[in-house]
Amino acid sequence: MKKTRHEEPRLPFPTKPLDFHGVMIEEYVIPPEKKEEVLSELYPFVPVPSLDEERYDLHSGKTFRVRDFRVTREDGMNYLVSPFYEEGGGSVIDWMPVSMRHDD
Repeated sequence: MKKTRHEEPRLPFPTKPLDFHGVMIEEYVIPPEKKEEVLSELYPFVPVPSLDEERYDLHSGKTFRVRDFRVTREDGMNYLVSPFYEEGGGSVIDWMPVSMRHDD
C-alpha cells in the first residue's frame, strides 16, 4: 500500500518561481500588510515574535528583522524561512534570538 503524504493548503497569495540549489520551488508574494497574519498562522512556537524583532539565522550567520521572513511552497508544504534561505536553507527552526549569536 502506498503511503499518502499530508499536503497543506496553499496560502491565498500568488507565487513566483525560486531556484533553490537547482530545484525549482515556489515563493509566496505576501503583501506587507498581511505579514503579521501569515507569521501568526505559520510560526510554530510561543510566543510569536513581533515583526520588528531581530533574529539570527544559524545557517547564514546573519541577523534579520522578522518582517523580512519569506514563505516557500515545497512538496505540498508551506515553509517559513529566513530572508537568506538560498544561502543556507534557514527555516524557522534555525531562527535564534540575536543574543545567541556567536561572533568569532
